[in-house]
Amino acid sequence: MRRVLCPVENIYVAQRSRAILSCALHGPVDPAVLSAAFEAVTAEQPQLRTRIVPDGDGHALEFLPEAERPRLRVRAGGEEVHGEELNTPLTVGGPLTRAVLVTDPDEERHTLFLSIDHVIADGHSAVALLNTVWDRYRELIGGVSAPLPPVAEFPEPISALLPHSDAADTAKYLERRVEKVGRHPAELVPYDVKSTEEVPGEPHRIEVRRLLLDTDQTARLRERARAEGVSVHSLISAAVLLAARRRLDGPDPRLLGCLSPVDLRSRLSPPVSAAVMIAAVTMHLQVLPVGEETDVLELAREVGDGLRDFLDRGDHFQEIRIMPSTPLHPTLHLGTVIVTNMGPVPGPRLPEGTRVTDVRLAPARENYFPQAGRSPIMACVATFDGRLAIEFPHHTACFSRPFMRELGDEVHTSLLALAKSDGELHPAATV
Repeated sequence: MRRVLCPVENIYVAQRSRAILSCALHGPVDPAVLSAAFEAVTAEQPQLRTRIVPDGDGHALEFLPEAERPRLRVRAGGEEVHGEELNTPLTVGGPLTRAVLVTDPDEERHTLFLSIDHVIADGHSAVALLNTVWDRYRELIGGVSAPLPPVAEFPEPISALLPHSDAADTAKYLERRVEKVGRHPAELVPYDVKSTEEVPGEPHRIEVRRLLLDTDQTARLRERARAEGVSVHSLISAAVLLAARRRLDGPDPRLLGCLSPVDLRSRLSPPVSAAVMIAAVTMHLQVLPVGEETDVLELAREVGDGLRDFLDRGDHFQEIRIMPSTPLHPTLHLGTVIVTNMGPVPGPRLPEGTRVTDVRLAPARENYFPQAGRSPIMACVATFDGRLAIEFPHHTACFSRPFMRELGDEVHTSLLALAKSDGELHPAATV
């Protein structure tokens, strides 16, 4: 059985991008039961039992043979496994997810890693998958073992769920967008690493610089955003835009683009649950003049107003309709910064005696093109258990560790200045 990918899903095939979730735990974990839980969830989600195959001019999902379906792998290890998962692609023509449990039974410390191809999932459905695996685990530990029958019916792609639109209106919208980005292209931040540079004995690789706020700092940042009449997303976007601007020469304002992925699930009628594993995201690109002295709150209001107007006009639906045109018009979604924001996200519920110590969500892809000389800076934002985290994925052949460390520290300092409740800033906590 096959399910042909829609034009939007075919775009993700070429990108070879994936979401990587890690869930760190303390307490007892039974690997055999967790393996059974993962297989049960795999049976409930047909996409998890498929691979991508050519189909005419596009691609399709095709069920894997039973022996090739994803299974939980259990291994020993430590923090280094996060980097290994970032740098281990999903096999071309193989399963679209990978599950690895890294365990230290003596210390009762464990980390579950899930890698999920963006063809079949966005951030919300990736988190829902993680939580569902732990729900099944909790049920099995509690003695609920009745298996559900495998599901064979694929959910409809997001492009099939959009409200009706006249094709001529969509064509005009695309024409306006192409003309606008042609007149006002966003500048990109140059790489600080030459494509020919290599560290002796240390090949280039994908890494993530992490910025983390504690629960008190996160709460105060949210309070500040409400007081100023802006969103937390706008504040973070402004802070990242200003950090990017400091890495461009000259005193004059520069045109910088903020690309904000927009979740469509809650905006469809009827809404689509996060448990439905599809990519349900569109993009909003806003190009703004940003100077060295631009005020972060003023910039946040501009970002927020632009995104609000975009949604009020219903352009988020038109934007996903034109997404298949991106290969012909790559600047349609080319921003100086890409700032995702999952908002507050529920974490896994575990059996009594086992607790979550950390949850992370970071994107990765296979190609970073250091030969291009410049690219967007990506910030992946999520708030688990009241702690806001920003993950800055990068490739060391493009942006160096010191570059990303300094940029992350600047963003962290800006956010803490907005969130401070007294006259002192807290020390940076990027890792």
